[in-house]
Amino acid sequence: MFRLLIAFCLLFFPPLSAKITLGVDQLSSGKYDHLLKKQRVGLITNHTAVNSRMESTIDLLKAHARKGGFTFAALFAPEHGLTGSSHANASIQDGRDKDGIPIFSLHGKTKRPTKEMLSHVDVLIFDIQDIGSRSYTYISTLFYAMEEAAKYGVRVIVLDRPNPINGTTIDGPMMEERWRSFVGYINVPYCHGMTVGELARYFNEEYRVGCRNVRNRPLESCAL
Repeated sequence: MFRLLIAFCLLFFPPLSAKITLGVDQLSSGKYDHLLKKQRVGLITNHTAVNSRMESTIDLLKAHARKGGFTFAALFAPEHGLTGSSHANASIQDGRDKDGIPIFSLHGKTKRPTKEMLSHVDVLIFDIQDIGSRSYTYISTLFYAMEEAAKYGVRVIVLDRPNPINGTTIDGPMMEERWRSFVGYINVPYCHGMTVGELARYFNEEYRVGCRNVRNRPLESCAL
């Protein structure tokens, strides 16, 4: 009888679900065109960056650049490369994509964008799906990029995505400072319960990075 009651409730009273709009869909909506207009834009990304229709952020940004009045100036490749096909710890090489856009490696000779790399861009966009745990090099790549962007006056936009674990599970030990590294760069619980945009805001405030967004406001207001 109890099982029948549960089945009845699930059938006629389905659980409510909130609508989630990905950061890349927000950026493509037209509401934020003014953030990129007349700017040279760089993108830190990989194969996980797709919109709600499974279209690549790289392709979307290229199409948007043609009508949005900005220049798609550079790609930045994290560990495993833009396609995710390289092995863990493999060195990613600089290069150019099929349309001639420079690709700068953030997992080769350096794990940080250099002054020369950042001289190509005015705005740096980050769009990679996080996994919800601290030991993940992609979010460390974001933190490194934020630190370097702050040094050289490059603005940063984070295209946010849901935490795949959820936003309520916070579990595991904190990080000991002596073990701070590329696979654990900020002191949060192992399962931190934040999205990548929230992590960026936390890092910017708690570690006093001084990273700014396109409107020259603190990063807190630019996680789309």
